[in-house]
Amino acid sequence: MIKAAISGAYGRMGKMLIDNIVNSDDFELSAAFDIFNIGNDAGELSGVGTVGVPISDPENMGDILADTNTDVMIDFTAPDATVQNVTAASENGVNLVIGTTGFTEEQRYTIEQFIMKNNNSAVIAPNYSVGVNVFFKMIKEMSRYLSDYDVEVLEAHHNNKKDAPSGTALKAADVISETLGGKKYVYGRQGHAPRGDEIGIHAIRGGDIVGEHTVLFAGEGERMEIKHQAGSRQAFAGGAIKAARWITGAKPGIYTMEDVLGF
Repeated sequence: MIKAAISGAYGRMGKMLIDNIVNSDDFELSAAFDIFNIGNDAGELSGVGTVGVPISDPENMGDILADTNTDVMIDFTAPDATVQNVTAASENGVNLVIGTTGFTEEQRYTIEQFIMKNNNSAVIAPNYSVGVNVFFKMIKEMSRYLSDYDVEVLEAHHNNKKDAPSGTALKAADVISETLGGKKYVYGRQGHAPRGDEIGIHAIRGGDIVGEHTVLFAGEGERMEIKHQAGSRQAFAGGAIKAARWITGAKPGIYTMEDVLGF
């Protein structure tokens, strides 16, 4: 059995991940962390019944991970929290699946240095949906053949999402830019019309939209769009569980979902 801990256990993703772990044949929930509902049973709060694992204060994360012999921790929290969580996990030999987005370059560097310094393994990805990672491959291929078309990236999420544009939209733009030799980005169109030779990125926030991403290639007399819509967070949770299973047997290093899926 793979012993897995969840950081951000009371969040929407955290609850779904606990559900997935409790109902899997090869995982055991070893620990759960959040700043809310400390001391309450993580399973009861997630709607799967009593599991005997209380939600613990992240301040005690290092000791708890060591005491429970946790193999892997899945972290969907916030950038500042993730930096602290990575420190505690890495120092205790716990591998990581990181789904938090919105890192600064400095935060990303700090996270990677802790992981490498402690000889751990981690999957870091902006989106754990299998479909989204196929989406990335498809837009890379399309960019090669539509290199002279105008490109716009549009994304939509619920009204409580903390970062904009989304990590997935930025990853899509990175894939296209790298394929086309380093195109620059603009966010929105204010002050950038008529357009130049850049990739436009646009963010929509409203209601309970789980996640939608569209890449538009517009040429003379025609346009092509490729779109991914997530109808449920299970698309992300299932991919994160797949990543946690994969990273448990991986050599030390920092990986992406492309590695997990064998692309």
